[in-house]
Amino acid sequence: MPTVGAYSFLDVQAAITGPGGSFNLGSGSGAAEEGIKVSMAEDKNTLTVGADGTPMHSLHGGKHGTVTVQLLKTSPTNAKLSTMYNMQTTSAAAHGMNVITISNPISGDSITCVMCAFKKHPDTAYAKEGGNVEWVFDAGIIDTSLGGGLLANLASLIGGAL
Repeated sequence: MPTVGAYSFLDVQAAITGPGGSFNLGSGSGAAEEGIKVSMAEDKNTLTVGADGTPMHSLHGGKHGTVTVQLLKTSPTNAKLSTMYNMQTTSAAAHGMNVITISNPISGDSITCVMCAFKKHPDTAYAKEGGNVEWVFDAGIIDTSLGGGLLANLASLIGGAL
């Protein structure tokens, strides 16, 4: 049976919780076409090859990276994030304490980012078109699990790959 893929940002559930707020970042937040991107900061492995050609793998423990949220210029979520940013950058007591969760129950994706801090206040542009506002967070720990959601479960029920 052929593999069928289906995806919609409408299924993406994302939220931020931290000092000064807790609200939606996924579908319904005024996300731009670019949506949300999670990037690890470093490779998980380094391959070193000795003088005689013997390979050695070094497993890296880092689980840090960035979360980028792209919102439309007119999204009310920008005001909420700006309020959080202003509150969290007045003292170290409130800095780096955000949790960002992203999931898609249809695909089974689940990402939890903890110890998140605003990297900077986003650039502001006024142009012919409204454009996007890009919020970037440094995430201390990113735990990711992809797949195994509703589509995979449905495929196993009917005995094939969807």
